[in-house]
Amino acid sequence: MFTTDTQTLATLESTFGYRSFRPLQEEIVGAIMRGQDVFVLMPTGGGKSLCYQLPALLQDGVTVVVSPLIALMKDQVDALQALGVAATYINSSLDSAESSRRQAALTRGSVKLVYVAPERLMMPGFLRLLESVPLAGFAIDEAHCISEWGHDFRPEYRELRRLRELFPTVPLAAFTATATVRVQADIKAQLGLERAACFQGSFNRPNLFYDVRDVRPKKRAYDEVAAYVRAHPGASGIIYCASRAGTEKLAGQLRLDGFNAAAYHAGLEPEERRGRQEAFSRDDVRIMVATIAFGMGIDKPDVRFVIHYDLPKSLEGYYQESGRAGRDGEPSDCILFYSYGDVIKQKRFADEKPPAERKVALWQLQQMTNWADSTACRRVALLAYFDEIFAGQDGPCCDICRSPVPEEDTTVPAQMFLSCIKRTGERFGAAYVIQVLRGSRDQRILSQGHDRLSTYGIGKERTEDDWRHLSRELIRCGYVRQDEDAFNALKVTELGRNVLFEGRSVRMVARRKTASALEPEEEHPYPDLFERLRALRKRLADERSLPPYVVFHDGTLKHLAASLPATSEQMLRIPGVGQRKLLDYGEAFLSEIAGYVRETGVQAAPLEPAIPARRPSRGGLSDTMRQTVQLFQSGQSVAAICEARRLRQTTVEEHLAVALEAGEAVEIDRLVSAEKRRAIEAVMDELGDDYLAPVRERLGEEYTYGELKVVRALRRTAVKQG
Repeated sequence: MFTTDTQTLATLESTFGYRSFRPLQEEIVGAIMRGQDVFVLMPTGGGKSLCYQLPALLQDGVTVVVSPLIALMKDQVDALQALGVAATYINSSLDSAESSRRQAALTRGSVKLVYVAPERLMMPGFLRLLESVPLAGFAIDEAHCISEWGHDFRPEYRELRRLRELFPTVPLAAFTATATVRVQADIKAQLGLERAACFQGSFNRPNLFYDVRDVRPKKRAYDEVAAYVRAHPGASGIIYCASRAGTEKLAGQLRLDGFNAAAYHAGLEPEERRGRQEAFSRDDVRIMVATIAFGMGIDKPDVRFVIHYDLPKSLEGYYQESGRAGRDGEPSDCILFYSYGDVIKQKRFADEKPPAERKVALWQLQQMTNWADSTACRRVALLAYFDEIFAGQDGPCCDICRSPVPEEDTTVPAQMFLSCIKRTGERFGAAYVIQVLRGSRDQRILSQGHDRLSTYGIGKERTEDDWRHLSRELIRCGYVRQDEDAFNALKVTELGRNVLFEGRSVRMVARRKTASALEPEEEHPYPDLFERLRALRKRLADERSLPPYVVFHDGTLKHLAASLPATSEQMLRIPGVGQRKLLDYGEAFLSEIAGYVRETGVQAAPLEPAIPARRPSRGGLSDTMRQTVQLFQSGQSVAAICEARRLRQTTVEEHLAVALEAGEAVEIDRLVSAEKRRAIEAVMDELGDDYLAPVRERLGEEYTYGELKVVRALRRTAVKQG
């Protein structure tokens, strides 16, 4: 006999303390009360547990809840018992006497909900016990564990498909927070839920901010973590690592630096794990550094940040793990540290699996890396993975939205890369091609004779990370494909051949920099001339049916645009210009530069190339820095110097900071107000001044890196003098 809606609402309020349902809860509870099978897909924090706990209190018989983790069972049973609900769990943490006592209570009808692991449930003895008691239904939590295409496949869950055969009249409800369309279909097929009432909530968690940080080299990740937790005092957070050793090492580092952190992993004794979990739940431990075993079913609502120190194995796993932040609906951060080394490591782990599992693991890893590499809104891409369209929201929701990355013309480096693939026979992976482009003396390259190729060493001016980013983008955009049957050797596609031979241009989003890499680099002073020289290079290359980089590299063009050579002799001083190229292209480029000088009235400085300033040697300031200092000392403002010298503000401030540290007389009050200076010094006193990105993150965007560098220089000068 089913209860009325009035009774349901009364129990909802009296037992759980709610006067109304969250979205979909009422419909799900109603379906279960009517004896229907149900399949529920609802994100973390949506209130899945109540959907089977409330009906269990209103129906006759026992509700059996299948849960994969002991920690999950204990948390939920403790919470229910605190509400006065007759709930228990039976698992391997109990001794035989306690287990027998709880089974007896189950037989007497003294229990409304019993939590068990799938292994326990499917034991012959336990199945016989269930046959002797009236059952209200089965609730299978974390149902994605039954699917081999899910992110957390557990073979023991497969046995649950026998429930339909053993208990054909008992309703079955499956719940999960994370499942693609493919996984959903697999869950329904495995559990016989083809006719179940299906409910799906939105995957969108609008209070979560997604932030992917490129940490190469990986050792930089710790500095990022330390800076973040310093900037968020009092916040609780979870940091996920891939290995047990990794959790212990990171937790130890954090403790040495004064942070309240503990490690959690399966290698700890059960009692120790329980103690640490409870300490985190009670805020006795602020930061839990854990493997993915931690968090499933954790009811702590105020986790303010979840950091993935290592790359997750799948996007579904990442969604669920990151979803443990902000269950209370308050703004929370989900930060992923991404490095190519982690991708290689995960591929190595996947290669050790049996063929069928390897295929699934590699597919899941590819989806994960595609998301991390993506230049589209993180939330849009994440929801799209689950076949949900993002309707939008106010304000930025991820690092991409907060700091959009502009597109850049990458035709020349793309042609270099594609040409190198072809010239090495399309037999090698990206790492090898990059080595050739950068002129590596690796024995493998020398033995292949690839040091004699025309593409050997032509990409030295780009960093290895820049080339890796370009290679991933070329693959993602379809210019290159990886041949899985040939150890992921790169093959140029038809689209790529159009770039090489048909003059098709390539525009891609620039490689994103992490917070610690955001300190601006100095640029050449005449960017508009640089663009004119690029256009000239393209025209000359087209006339000769050559890739533009064969004419001059971008680095050479930057030097030309900065130095403004007026004669052949001066042009020969530019890196990348030899006699042959001077003969072939010198007249055209000198003419273009001369025209620019006439049109703009800029003063050429051929004897002292105005290339981007470098740090001075111990001997003192470079000439270009000294020129900036002299103008500043004569009373000109930073803005006036920028205009006169065609330099960026950050460049001028950098010159003055270096001069200050070198002992030059620089009026700091004209650069940084006293109020700003005090604020900067206070943060530097706390965080140190070796890395400026954490300092700026704490202070905000109204503080420039130039101001930070000036204050740092002043501090260091004071130390030297003291």
